[in-house]
Amino acid sequence: MTRTTNRRSTTCFDSSGLCRQPVSEPGLTALHPAPRRRVFSIAALITALAMETVMAAPAAIETEFDDQEILITLPTGAQTSDTPPQNAIDAADRIQAYLTEARSLGDPRYLGYAQAVLDNWPQERMTDRLHILSATLNQSLHRFETARKQLTRVIEQSDDRAQTIQARLTLANLELVQGRYTPALDHCKQLANEFPGLIAASCLAQVEARTGEPQTAYDALVTRTNRAAAADTTGRIWAEGTLADIAAQLDLPAAEQHWRRVLTLAPDDLYARAQLADWLLERGDSEAVIRLTDGFEQVDSLAVIRAIAMQRLDHAEADRLTAKLEERFREARWRGNLLHQRDLARYALDVEGDARSALTHARDNWQDQREPLDTRLLLRAAEAAGDDSAVTEVRAWLERHNQNDARYPEARS
Repeated sequence: MTRTTNRRSTTCFDSSGLCRQPVSEPGLTALHPAPRRRVFSIAALITALAMETVMAAPAAIETEFDDQEILITLPTGAQTSDTPPQNAIDAADRIQAYLTEARSLGDPRYLGYAQAVLDNWPQERMTDRLHILSATLNQSLHRFETARKQLTRVIEQSDDRAQTIQARLTLANLELVQGRYTPALDHCKQLANEFPGLIAASCLAQVEARTGEPQTAYDALVTRTNRAAAADTTGRIWAEGTLADIAAQLDLPAAEQHWRRVLTLAPDDLYARAQLADWLLERGDSEAVIRLTDGFEQVDSLAVIRAIAMQRLDHAEADRLTAKLEERFREARWRGNLLHQRDLARYALDVEGDARSALTHARDNWQDQREPLDTRLLLRAAEAAGDDSAVTEVRAWLERHNQNDARYPEARS
């Protein structure tokens, strides 16, 4: 499970969102970034986005309203403090809290609140922790190179061991998300030296699995996890998520069991829920998908998977959800804040049947995100659109990294 770091409880961001675990060392956290292609402005986040989340697209655009009409009701706890942070610890705690809410609710407004704190904090008072939090935010907003520079700076200049480890873990996962396996492996190896345990082992297993040795990586991590202390909840959730990812790559039924273990330990982990929903959908269990995604239509990735399942079952609510998603994506495009290219591409391909549009969005998404589900989607869209050049490009990249995955179209043909 690809992750990045920032707080005491592990937070995972993805296309859908997310996952979390407490970390045993003070200050160390693991966050899965939710990288999306386009960066949206702070003003758009705070004033334009409505209640749809996931970072979900905003609610319907209204142009006529009464002076006394309430346009938006902020979520509980979203109101920002009138009192500016008094010190760096206070500022970091606020930013961390906003990032946590963005992850757990899938609501991009919290990213805006975090950005506002950073924008108003003097550069000369930035600490290592603030730099790492800023990098996590930048990664979530697809400012990858900026995030990479911030994290590298902490690794090279900080004398705080905990913050250096945190930055390295965050950077390792950024490299994994972007398919840069050589630097990812370097950081995972260094992490294993500095902070040995299930998190470092999971980091190494993920790189190994994506560069030609998924079975070896899976077997070794299973053994390591079985031997780990039961009290290491953080590491266990991390390891189970990674095992689920690799098991899915190998087409092992155990993938479902691993994802359900994560959800047992962290029921509000949206990343794990979306991955499990995708696994069940690919297995043809649409009824299970509908049960698993019930109550999560505000989360784009889960809503799209739910819409596909409903469409396959000719569900009575299928047209309603499809119309809701169409409106949501249309408004997000209008506002220019569409970070979820993967979700839009999958919606276009599997709900609308628009292969050309799906290919456009899947290709854009793949420029920044090269996790297996991003790659699978681009291959599927390219094949559906009859674009042999796109298929050739992706397969050449896969061959360079010796990457095989049972979920890729050619593996199922």
